[in-house]
Amino acid sequence: QVQLVESGGGSVQAGGSLRLSCAASGDTGSSYCMGWFRQAPGKEREGVAAINSDSSTNYADSVKGRFTISQDNAKNTVYLQMNSLKPEDTAMYYCAAVSVCIWIGLTEYEYNYWGQGTQVTVSS
Repeated sequence: QVQLVESGGGSVQAGGSLRLSCAASGDTGSSYCMGWFRQAPGKEREGVAAINSDSSTNYADSVKGRFTISQDNAKNTVYLQMNSLKPEDTAMYYCAAVSVCIWIGLTEYEYNYWGQGTQVTVSS
């Protein structure tokens, strides 16, 4: 079992920055992927960014150049640095993990462990 705990959400004005953290406990395996997803009210959950055990990354087009996913293996923590935030980035952000992954996917069904989420609100 893997437990994921997100932190770092909050309210910020457009153009501002936030850094989300996802602390993982349990055995994530040696070929894991971890991802960040978000869900705005009335919308489906969408993949934002993902990283694998080799630190290869994948981003949704909507956040490329603004968001950066990274990890600190010593702390078992994955980060999402979000810059140049826009009101449309407002959503609940979730951390997800899968112990064995072939591709650094951005779709929900590829992940089987989920955190509780952290709210990000961007005002104009």
